[in-house]
Amino acid sequence: MAVLRPFDKLPALNSAVLLLVSSDEGLQQKLAEAILREKKNFKINIHLATSLPLPSERDHLRPRIDMIVFMIDIKSKYSLKNVEASLAYVDASFFLGKVCFLVTGVGRVNCCSIEMNAIWKLGEIYSSPVLFCELEMEGIRVATAQRLLRMLQICAGHIPGVSALSFGSLMRSSAND
Repeated sequence: MAVLRPFDKLPALNSAVLLLVSSDEGLQQKLAEAILREKKNFKINIHLATSLPLPSERDHLRPRIDMIVFMIDIKSKYSLKNVEASLAYVDASFFLGKVCFLVTGVGRVNCCSIEMNAIWKLGEIYSSPVLFCELEMEGIRVATAQRLLRMLQICAGHIPGVSALSFGSLMRSSAND
């Protein structure tokens, strides 16, 4: 049960690795497919997990993870509890711009099981951006995939002059405006 560390391996040239953590495997798969369909100029690997820690495997087989997206379904308290439990297995240095919380199901506010304050508090505690979307709708899923792909590109160091930490702080400050 190893803690995930962002800088324990060297980055691969012209590639990036994204880890999607979600208790809803269907939406997780749809989002991964949407990301892979997008045009990009680097190789992307997406790993899916329902929770952390990741299954035991020899460390040399596991690739460097450039960004973690924790998906929270707004209509499932279990989803939030799963993310909160998984956060214990993430090294603190990941929260320097390499983690984001993606809240799904926001189009169905009347079915909300999670208080918005709990989600905002999670973003504040872990100094990570909170994104809201409705992955059931194709157009929003594509826009979310494009946004996550751009964030991943920054986290993997493919954008000169922009670090994940500066981008993450910019996103947090714009959310407060």
